[in-house]
Amino acid sequence: MKWSDDLSVQVSEIDGQHKNLIDLINTLHDAMLAKQGKQALSGIIDELAAYSVYHFKTEEKYMQNFKFTGYPAHKKEHEGFITKVDKFQNDFDEGKLGLSIEVMTFLRDWVVKHIKETDKMYVALFKENGL
Repeated sequence: MKWSDDLSVQVSEIDGQHKNLIDLINTLHDAMLAKQGKQALSGIIDELAAYSVYHFKTEEKYMQNFKFTGYPAHKKEHEGFITKVDKFQNDFDEGKLGLSIEVMTFLRDWVVKHIKETDKMYVALFKENGL
């Protein structure tokens, strides 16, 4: 997965966080292909889960501060992603699920779709408020 300008929300702080999320997904993908051990993969998954929560809190803080009308639906998408990653993380740690192309495709597709469609909805408001 590569960063491209069509993923930019024109807010440097958030673009930087999106780039970090993409880097974590790429790191996980590379580790899976390299057949790294469960402990190494679990650590990357933990980092991805924690960073997602951190990133979502940043976006949600601005949405609340600027009274973004799409906040409830946006927050619900964030919560759905966190729930899915948490379940994946638990299943992986318990040996019920391995890393697969399907999991990696979900992560990639969700992040790209979320940025290009859902996140783009707040761009004008954030810019109006000086971000």
